[in-house]
Amino acid sequence: MKSEASEFFSCDNNDFCYEQKKHITMEESNLSIHDVDLKWFEEEIDLDLKWSFSLNSVLHKGTSEYQDIALLDTKHFGKVLVIDGKMQSAEVDEFIYHECLIHPALLCHPNPKNVFIMGGGEGSAAREVLRHKSMEKIVMCDIDQEVIDFCKKHLTANHEAFRNKKLNLVINDAKAELEQRQEKFDIIIGDLADPVEGGPCYQLYTQSFYENIVKPKLDDTGIFVTQAGPAGVFTHKEVFSSIYNTIKQVFKYVLAYTAHVPSFADTWGWVMASDQPFCLDAGKMDKKIAERIEGELLYLNGALFFSSTILNKTIIKTLKNESHVYTEDDARFIHGHGVAFKN
Repeated sequence: MKSEASEFFSCDNNDFCYEQKKHITMEESNLSIHDVDLKWFEEEIDLDLKWSFSLNSVLHKGTSEYQDIALLDTKHFGKVLVIDGKMQSAEVDEFIYHECLIHPALLCHPNPKNVFIMGGGEGSAAREVLRHKSMEKIVMCDIDQEVIDFCKKHLTANHEAFRNKKLNLVINDAKAELEQRQEKFDIIIGDLADPVEGGPCYQLYTQSFYENIVKPKLDDTGIFVTQAGPAGVFTHKEVFSSIYNTIKQVFKYVLAYTAHVPSFADTWGWVMASDQPFCLDAGKMDKKIAERIEGELLYLNGALFFSSTILNKTIIKTLKNESHVYTEDDARFIHGHGVAFKN
């Protein structure tokens, strides 16, 4: 007869733990324990729901001025970036998230040449923008130097993006940086951490920010796109529907779309907005992909993007009826807490 027991050997207050499992073999009246030395990453998705997977090693773990940071080497998803206890990106499937975040907006724009990225410290968003042949200048503004430094060191897929002369890397609060900029942009991208209570990003999801800072910095044909959090049947009310409704108060045309990201253990959502209508013709988008983008996309094509805008009935009903608008004093958060909250 075999049984298994688990012993937690380290558990921090940033919503994730490392666990060592021991296989216990019972032979008659004798008990022998054989250590396997498996470490596990555990993310608390909700109070009664956790998501875990085994690790090869912990590459970096610490707390910057703004957030808790971990870079983990996992057995199933490769290297993963974790901020404030929340999975941000995984090596094996980050292309799904970043292709969905970047390419629809750039392909819907007639001729994108300059882009402002809010966040994006790991470099993957900049990497995908740089694949567009028309691109002349990218400003990537991230508040956390420490995140950028260890992503530069450990995420080899983005080394060329960080070295590209078209990329202007700025360490600053994205709100302050965008506000002081004199130029306008073809595309503004929100590649921000999820809004968690006490985290550094929730103010960049508010109506006042979209209305007074983002929109005035877009050109006449400009497009804004942001990641908008979990968008599953059971999770879309956390922040996704509110972000969508908030952006609707500011822009004339607003489009929500989703895709399943395995390492996030959920469907994820993005919202794209402009004062010009979007062309969702799959054939035209495929033609633009072939003409404008260097190399082959791994996930996105015209038909897939069109299908990603078709939401299930539950989410459509929620988006239609959502009344909450993000403000500094009335924000919604996903489960978890940032550094400021814990301090």
